[in-house]
Amino acid sequence: MKIFKEIFGRIWALWGAVLFIATMLIAVLFYLVCYLLKEPRKAIWHRHVSRIWMGFYLPLIGCPVKVVGAKYFEKNKNYVVVCNHSSFMDIPITTPFMPRPNKTIGKSTFAYIPLVGIFYSNGSILINRKSAKSRSDSYKKMKRVLAMGFDMVIYPEGTRNRTAEPLKPFYDGAFKLATETGKAVIPTLLFNTKKVLPANKPFYLYPCKMAMHFLPPVESTNITTKELKEKVFKTMWDYYEANS
Repeated sequence: MKIFKEIFGRIWALWGAVLFIATMLIAVLFYLVCYLLKEPRKAIWHRHVSRIWMGFYLPLIGCPVKVVGAKYFEKNKNYVVVCNHSSFMDIPITTPFMPRPNKTIGKSTFAYIPLVGIFYSNGSILINRKSAKSRSDSYKKMKRVLAMGFDMVIYPEGTRNRTAEPLKPFYDGAFKLATETGKAVIPTLLFNTKKVLPANKPFYLYPCKMAMHFLPPVESTNITTKELKEKVFKTMWDYYEANS
C-alpha cells in the first residue's frame, strides 16, 4: 500500500507542477500590475490576485483550504500574525487566505526564481539571514508595514519544521516586533500542509484538505519579548496537539 501511495504522489506531483506553471503564466500578467502601484494599493492588489489564483489552483490539485477564526481580526486593528512552518505549501496559503492584505517575510533567494520571483518579491519583505544589514533593514520594513495598517505574517520557527514535534523553537524577531510596536499577536496553525508537500520527499504531492486556524489575539503590552514568545509557543503547541 505504501509503495502505491509513493507512486501516486509522484504522478500527482507532475499534475500539480503542470497546472501550477499553466496557471502561473496567467497570474503573472496580473502580478505585473504591482510594479505600477504604490502601497497600500499594491498589497491589496497582490492579495486579490493571489486569492483568486490559489482559490482556483488548490481545489484542482485536491487541496482545498478551510479557514477558521477569521473573526479574531478586529476592524481598525492590525496584528503580527505568527504561523507554524512545515512545508513549502505554507507559502501559497498564508498570503491569499489571510482575512485582509498583509506582507510576509521571506528568503531573498526566492526572488531570483524565474517568474515565481515576480509574485514572491511583491508580496514579501525579503531577507538574507546571513547578512546583518539585511536583517536590520527587513526589521525596519516590517515596522513600516505595521505602521501602514497591514498585518505582518511571520514564521517564527525560521525554516521548515522537519521534526516529528508540532513546533520547533521560536526565534525572538516576531515577538520583539510586537512588543516594540504594541501590536497584538495572532497565533495561527496550518494543518496538513506537511502531508500535501512533505519536506523530506522530493517531487511528491498528495491531495489532502488543508486548514488555517486563527487563535485569539495575545496582547503584547506589559509583557517581555521572552514571556510573549513562550506564551504564544505554548498556546500554539497545545492547540496543535488538541486539533491535529
